[in-house]
Amino acid sequence: MPAAPSKVRYEAHPSLIRMRPFASVLAIALMLLGILVAIAGVGLLPASLSPQLAWLDPRVVQMGGILLFALSALQILIWWVSTRTDQLKITDDEILWTHGLVNKKYTELGMGAVRTVQVSQSLLQRLLDAGDIRVFTTGDLPELVVRGLPDPGRIRELVKARGTGLPAEGASRGG
Repeated sequence: MPAAPSKVRYEAHPSLIRMRPFASVLAIALMLLGILVAIAGVGLLPASLSPQLAWLDPRVVQMGGILLFALSALQILIWWVSTRTDQLKITDDEILWTHGLVNKKYTELGMGAVRTVQVSQSLLQRLLDAGDIRVFTTGDLPELVVRGLPDPGRIRELVKARGTGLPAEGASRGG
C-alpha cells in the first residue's frame, strides 16, 4: 500500500519587494518618470533652459522617456520572473527548494538530515517580515541558502519541530 502524501506545512516564493526594496521602488519611480518624459517631452524643462536646449529634438526626448520606461519595466519583469521560478516547500518529511526557469535545480533535504536552520534578517527585512535562511545538514557549509523568504522564523520553527518529532501546525504562505 503506497504511503500517504506528506502534508505541505509551508510553501512560498521569495518576494520581489522583500528581496530588493530600494531597487524595486527606484525601478518603479524610473518607470513613472519615463512615462512623464514620454508624454510631456521638453515641456518638463524650465523656461530658463529653453534657449540653451533649443537644439534638442522633442521626439528624441520622448523616445528617451519611452526607453527609460521600457528598461525599468524589463528589469522589474526579470526580477519578478526570477522570484516566481524559485520556491521553497516544507512538508512533514522534507524540504524541497526549486530554482530556475529553463534549467531547473531541485534540492531535497530529508527532515532527519537537517542539523541546523539559521535565519538572518537585516533591520529592513525584519520590518518587511522577510529573511534569509541557511540549512545545515553535515559539515560546516550550508546545504541550502535561500534569500528573501517571507516569515523565516516560521520556517525555522517548522523544521525544528519536525526534527524533534513534535507536531507543528502550519498553512501555506505565498510571497
